[in-house]
Amino acid sequence: MKTGLETLILPAGAAGAEAAARALAAGGLVAFPTETVYGLGADAANATAIAHLYAAKGRPAFNPLIAHVADIPAARRIGRFDTRALKLAEAFWPGPLTLVVPKIEGCPVADLATAGLDTVAIRIPAHPVAQAILRAFGGAVVAPSANISGHVSPTLAAHVESDLAGRIDLIIDGGPVSVGVESTIVGCFETAMLLRPGGLSRERIEAVLGAPLARPSLEAESDDSQPLAPGMLASHYAPRAPVRLDAREVTPGEALLAFGSARLPGVDTASAVMNLSPTADLDEAAANLFGYLRSLDAKSPRAIAVMAIPEQELGEAINDRLRRAAVAR
Repeated sequence: MKTGLETLILPAGAAGAEAAARALAAGGLVAFPTETVYGLGADAANATAIAHLYAAKGRPAFNPLIAHVADIPAARRIGRFDTRALKLAEAFWPGPLTLVVPKIEGCPVADLATAGLDTVAIRIPAHPVAQAILRAFGGAVVAPSANISGHVSPTLAAHVESDLAGRIDLIIDGGPVSVGVESTIVGCFETAMLLRPGGLSRERIEAVLGAPLARPSLEAESDDSQPLAPGMLASHYAPRAPVRLDAREVTPGEALLAFGSARLPGVDTASAVMNLSPTADLDEAAANLFGYLRSLDAKSPRAIAVMAIPEQELGEAINDRLRRAAVAR
């Protein structure tokens, strides 16, 4: 891993996009905002840069990466799109959807980024800063979340700096992100499969497909098997403090991650309280999730108790992240 780097932080804008493109072309690592979370970018065709990215994050090399591109023609230069994949791309790109499709012959994305799979994960981000960087660079950029692997994902440039300063070349500060959880990942296999819930709801995808999405087996989501897509490791998105789900009370020394207007017994003994959405708005809760987990964790509570969140729309993605955060480590 490259260590002891002086990590430059630049504001978003034309100069920042050009600086990011130059750094990527030189094999550097650049963090930048997307609408979901901040991503850590490397040239998707540069295996050495990708190896540095894995090392900087401490990410297992068998965990594949998402290739980010500027538009659908660029996506079709690395992946093969059938009718279903193209329908989803045209409906939801740019946006918080990643499609896993077969690689084209001679796919320029390095094998290291696809973890040796015959498929490639592709997304077109909607964030204007990400779009400007991709267009200035002119190629595909792999970009997992810009944090130490397994830690809570970053929704502010300050979160990236906290985890990765001295490990990466450049951070482009575009302010807070809007969605707050990673992209939804759909595998365009023989049967379309929801590989990871995310910022686009299952219901909207199924409405376009006209068919339900399958889910991978539990074995496919274990930490002992090679993931079919990014973000599928059982233990992931984890703060340092243990996470306790579906809390109905707060015990002394716990912090509370609340949702809605209900007041739990014992809340007065909580070491800290943050409410994802007092009005029970799932979009607001998703946008606040990772930032609030980081803030509560910084107070070093005995544990973080989390109130129940409905398993519908973006609640499916929120609960997916919380279940992975709660896995014993």
